[in-house]
Amino acid sequence: MSTGSRGQESVTDAAADTGSATATATATATPRRRLLRAAALTPVLAGTVAGTGIGASAGVAYAGEEHDPQDPHPPGDMIEPVVTTPEDWEDVQRVLGRPGDLRRDMLWHTAFLRDDLDVVSRGIPISSSLALGTHVSFVRYADGSTMLMGDLVVLEEELSAVTDALRRHGLSQTAIHGHLYTHDPAVLWTHVHAHGNDPLQMARGLRAAIDKTETPPPSTPQRPPLNIDTERMNAAMGMEGVQDQTVYKYTFIRRETVTESHLILPPGLGSTTALIFQPVGGGKAVLSGDLALIADEVGDAMAELRRGGIDVMHLHNHGLRDEPRLFFFHIWAVGDPVRICRGLRRAVDKTNVEPGGH
Repeated sequence: MSTGSRGQESVTDAAADTGSATATATATATPRRRLLRAAALTPVLAGTVAGTGIGASAGVAYAGEEHDPQDPHPPGDMIEPVVTTPEDWEDVQRVLGRPGDLRRDMLWHTAFLRDDLDVVSRGIPISSSLALGTHVSFVRYADGSTMLMGDLVVLEEELSAVTDALRRHGLSQTAIHGHLYTHDPAVLWTHVHAHGNDPLQMARGLRAAIDKTETPPPSTPQRPPLNIDTERMNAAMGMEGVQDQTVYKYTFIRRETVTESHLILPPGLGSTTALIFQPVGGGKAVLSGDLALIADEVGDAMAELRRGGIDVMHLHNHGLRDEPRLFFFHIWAVGDPVRICRGLRRAVDKTNVEPGGH
């Protein structure tokens, strides 16, 4: 989602060592990043961007299009994201109609929680903070362009109207899938993407799509006592989690430089492992979330999840042109959260990630 991403987190340096392979990947990433920064000093995009139809005329490119030979940035040129301030996104915030927050000095993030839905999965009422949140981010690039990436929560009966609204405004969908076991009412998650010169056009398109749903206005944040042993959970995870309204969450980001077409993604955008616990009484919790993996990590991570009694419900992609190619497990478990955390940590250690700030 995405992603996914939900509230201010503080982490410690106590994450377990992920082994020599991770250290090697981290070391080799440094010179690559220097080369990418050098490649970012390229001319500003002029007028339209790649694509045809509404997307091109509005200055928005579909994620899966062929490269336009008139684009001054051929695929070999990597463009870096730039630092922004909340003031840079005031107009976007106004169009979206709700506040957001700046993450890692680059991502303007806005959440739309589906507090209107009473979703039940396997007999458990699902909190909007656990798995029913739309999350979208805007990023500005060194050439003056902007990218939108996000994950929208929609009812099955809302999906077609949302799809049509996105396409009318030049925004593309890169995935449509589920996060939960059989649940009622039926909910889907669709990932959205756009890149171009007009962030307000993107925001208007996004708002038009969300207006095709029953997504409510923002509500007053809740922070009730969670009644789970977060201290022992933190010890099992080797890091501090954070309470995000009615849930407790751990976030990791990929160590590699991840790109989407010719754009370097800010750390964590589209490559986040988010592990979320919702208390269900008696000191127990339900786990929902996703792990970001590359192909070579899928088998070992799945083995550790199953060893820890954690179900893998979905394996799929969120993007179309990410490099390295990323896959995502959506996971589920119910029971003692400390025991679940032990299995999670072993699975996370099979992936090239580090604790992230959101």
